[in-house]
Amino acid sequence: MNVQPSSVFASAFEIRAAERIQQLPTQFFAKLAGKANQRIAAGHDVINLGQGNPDQPTPEHIVRSLQEAAANPLYHKYPPFNGFLFLKQAIAERYKKDYDVDLDPETEVAVLFGGKTGLVEISQCLLNPGDVCLVPDPGYPDYWSGVALSGAKMVTMPLRREHQFLPDYAQLKPHDLNRAKLMFINYPNNPTGVTAPASFYEETIRFAAKYGIVVASDFAYGAIGFDGRKPVSFLQLPGAKEVGIEFYTLSKTYNMAGWRVGFALGNKDVIRLINLIQDHYYCSLFGGIQEAAATALTGPQDCVAKLLATYQSRRDTLYSALKAIGWEATPSQGSFFCWLPVPKGHTSTSLADLLLEQANIVVAPGVGFGESGEGYVRLGLLSTEERLQEAVERIGKLNLF
Repeated sequence: MNVQPSSVFASAFEIRAAERIQQLPTQFFAKLAGKANQRIAAGHDVINLGQGNPDQPTPEHIVRSLQEAAANPLYHKYPPFNGFLFLKQAIAERYKKDYDVDLDPETEVAVLFGGKTGLVEISQCLLNPGDVCLVPDPGYPDYWSGVALSGAKMVTMPLRREHQFLPDYAQLKPHDLNRAKLMFINYPNNPTGVTAPASFYEETIRFAAKYGIVVASDFAYGAIGFDGRKPVSFLQLPGAKEVGIEFYTLSKTYNMAGWRVGFALGNKDVIRLINLIQDHYYCSLFGGIQEAAATALTGPQDCVAKLLATYQSRRDTLYSALKAIGWEATPSQGSFFCWLPVPKGHTSTSLADLLLEQANIVVAPGVGFGESGEGYVRLGLLSTEERLQEAVERIGKLNLF
């Protein structure tokens, strides 16, 4: 039967995106991965140091926990909307052991589909069009996504070497501070690799209380501090829970990036709002994953110590090799990233393009993390020491330094 198109569709049917979708920033890492994949598809041996995807497998005892839990009929049903209490108790127990922070599992812990989800959701929970959100520059680009979806305005806090890559609150304008309702901080920092002292968090708490700004501390790399210095949690400081929350994820600590397990911790009013918005989006994580996540948190932590030692060794190897080719940079204090100044005559983008095209090395241009990131590139410690050395040897042959 020959069916003729309806006259209703005589002209092209147009799908028009909502304004909030059109205002979303370009997904920086997707674009970066696309460039790398083009080189790989062309047959080149590419060393990708540009992304933050852990290269080690999840520890075996965590995997076994999921395998066993998957057979439990209890987990074949819908989980509780806010997640199983045993998982929230496990994160509270971990924070008590690691940071001596007391958390009420029922009111001060929210289970997230990975930390990234919470970092986007909090803007939608707290910001109205016209409100201001303070974001670090350079900083994790997905902070921008949540602000864009909320219709709020973003005001940047430049992170500069002369200020130890910490925001200088004295430089912010009163007009912006009076409209600000939310701010993001992130230490150990992505992309600069620095950690923050307790005194910075004390200053931040006073600043937030003065202006009525909710603090969102992104502690994704909290387990990764070098040279024997353990990173400080925002929640360790008195008054922190009164002004904000902290985001934690199992992605980096336990090599569980693909498992998508994260938490929001702290102020009970903010936690309630995050749980509320998630009630409308999700029905929590698969119960088997929640049980395995609890196993990670409450089980032996030698896997975390081993992972930290691996990153420490990789960091030392990389910076030693960089020094040998004349690329001088201050070693990272935490995270698994290295923040390197570009040589004279280059921008962060031109250097990244040169390294990809002439050395088959992927690095992230600093400008992708904000205007203040210009002049730097970010490298990840997510390849073997041998591949890191090879990458630097390739760069050295370009005689940039």
